[in-house]
Amino acid sequence: MNELISLDQQLLLFLNGLGNSTFDPFWLLVTGKWFWIPFYVILLYLVVKAVPRKKLLFVLIFIAIGITISDQLAGVFKYGVARLRPCHNELLMEKMRLVTCGGQFGFYSSHASNSFFLVSFLSILIGKKYKILPYILLFWAVLVSYSRIYLGVHFPLDIAFGAAVGFLLGGVLANLTKKVVNKK
Repeated sequence: MNELISLDQQLLLFLNGLGNSTFDPFWLLVTGKWFWIPFYVILLYLVVKAVPRKKLLFVLIFIAIGITISDQLAGVFKYGVARLRPCHNELLMEKMRLVTCGGQFGFYSSHASNSFFLVSFLSILIGKKYKILPYILLFWAVLVSYSRIYLGVHFPLDIAFGAAVGFLLGGVLANLTKKVVNKK
């Protein structure tokens, strides 16, 4: 386990060290929630166009439930595992580029979990109608997730675990949504 943690720290230092203060404002923008509102509006539009009106409310409710579960579960893990964020780890603070910092604990990333939830959920539900959408969503989720490492607020394993949880949760809820919606 110590070897895995050491590798995680080394990977963080490498990826975080690739940064440059010139690009810091860009990555701060990428990690911000408000920046993505136009993107979310486009996704909502695509969902509205792809899902029959009678079933739309159920799909939107499942998206809201999924994001809520994803986000709250990450919070439970953060305080349950209590792994310090890199920006709060005194041994790493001297070695890394510290751009910003978040709360005390960081395992696992709710940004990664929430974004990969949407990748999985929307790809399963409407990905066949918009064939390029899963690739756009995956690019977006990777970009948002990497921003967390770049900024020094998450370790790579925080991101990987969050992405896995979000992806699995999205798959489960998308298939459940299909069952519920197809019964109506």
